[in-house]
Amino acid sequence: MKLLYALLAFLPVSIFLELRHADPTWIFITSCLAIVPLAKLMGYATEEIALKAGEGIGGLLNATFGNAVELIIAIVALQKGLIPVVQASITGSIIGNLLLVLGLSILLGGLRYKEQHFNRSAATANGSMLVLTVAALLVPAALVLTSPAQAAPAAVMRLSHWVAIVLLAVYAASLVFSLRTHSHLYTGSSHGEGVEEPKLPLPMAIGLLVLATVAVAVESEFLVGSIEHVTHAWGLSEFFIGVILIPVIGNAAEHLTAVTTAMKNKMDLSLGIAIGSSIQIALLVAPLLVLVGWAIGQPFTLQFNLFEIMAVLVTVAITNTVVSDGETNWLEGLQLLAMYGVLALAFFFHP
Repeated sequence: MKLLYALLAFLPVSIFLELRHADPTWIFITSCLAIVPLAKLMGYATEEIALKAGEGIGGLLNATFGNAVELIIAIVALQKGLIPVVQASITGSIIGNLLLVLGLSILLGGLRYKEQHFNRSAATANGSMLVLTVAALLVPAALVLTSPAQAAPAAVMRLSHWVAIVLLAVYAASLVFSLRTHSHLYTGSSHGEGVEEPKLPLPMAIGLLVLATVAVAVESEFLVGSIEHVTHAWGLSEFFIGVILIPVIGNAAEHLTAVTTAMKNKMDLSLGIAIGSSIQIALLVAPLLVLVGWAIGQPFTLQFNLFEIMAVLVTVAITNTVVSDGETNWLEGLQLLAMYGVLALAFFFHP
């Protein structure tokens, strides 16, 4: 973790490069590296506030700020009209959390422990929610693909608005389920180590969260502003950057937490991070981006392309198969990583 915070050195470097109008490639690289520890600081500050606020509000804060960094990056990209990048980042986040993060967690945890067990009921509930939310996200694209005549853009836009509202309502219901009515399902082996005490005073924790959020917003401006140059300089498509690079950068700190907890045999927590983050992308981040786009005049819809639909459906199916029995081993982790590698290659060659 100390090495992670050492990356904060790239924060002033990226600002200096931006002010000097340096090569956008270096601005892109340094801003990416700076966002990783800033995301960790946001998570740390949120946890500190949550410990002070109590279990109910604390759980709500952790759930709400879980993908805050990625949401900020996506909003900045949306403001600049990079709609394909934003849509691709939603797909990439779901795929990355379920295949890359969960796969790496299961693989490394499985190399330490022959078999790892977790709450099957919670995994099944999360799996069902994942299927529901992903299916809802794909409805606008299905409407276009199955219409005798291509659905009017205005109709797709209106449908996306209504789907976004429904998903946000389901997100609110899921919080009630996980934090209140069925919270016992989510108190697995990771919670048996005593009550954790906050290390920061509440005003300091709030100040840290505000400062880290502002810094992430600034770095996101740098990152998004250099995407066009990087796509040409590196021979990458905006689609690949949105699907692969942005989700990895935005969730790097959270990914590290999922992997390290799995290596400590805390699979309930590791699965909760990986699968829960994907659910939050579908239930909170994607709908909010639709509504933000509506508010600022950017026509952002949930109309994903056919390849994205296929990739997400395959990912959800494989994930549910792996976690359905309540136990995992290293080979299952390797299988998830192999599928992520195949999809990453396909996204790389996608025009």
